[in-house]
Amino acid sequence: MPVADPARIGQTLPLRDLHLPAPPGWWPPASGWWILAGLLVAAGLLLLLLWRRSRRLRYRRQALRRLAGLEQANELAAISLLAELSALLRRAALCAYPDGSCAGLNGEDWLRFLDRPLKESPFSQGVGRCLATGPYQKTADFDRAALLALCRRYLRRLPPTPRLRRTP
Repeated sequence: MPVADPARIGQTLPLRDLHLPAPPGWWPPASGWWILAGLLVAAGLLLLLLWRRSRRLRYRRQALRRLAGLEQANELAAISLLAELSALLRRAALCAYPDGSCAGLNGEDWLRFLDRPLKESPFSQGVGRCLATGPYQKTADFDRAALLALCRRYLRRLPPTPRLRRTP
């Protein structure tokens, strides 16, 4: 068999150099990028919802801090403590129910309103009963620790402030 001259073969055959394929385009991204984008969007929405809920519960945190301050003030007279607790509960209730359903309540109606988020009736039939008339008397006799614990329990059960509806 005759040996072919390599210089002659390249001249006679129409050969081209090796061509690499075109680099991949950036669109459409791989499925992993789609999953990552979906997770980022979901995490962003979750953070937004948590932030909004936190803002709607701000009044409750402030009321609980004020209650903790009242607990620390041991030198506060019993009548002053009752007046402070009554005002604190009223402000918190007005934030939780801004429709004004509790604004004009007093006496037994106010105590029944305070009993609403609790299963039993600790305000109208228990230790919280002193809030109805106690701030207006010269002396008051009540269980300080039990009343403060009841107020803390009430404040923790208040709902977030309702979302405001914007009218067009």
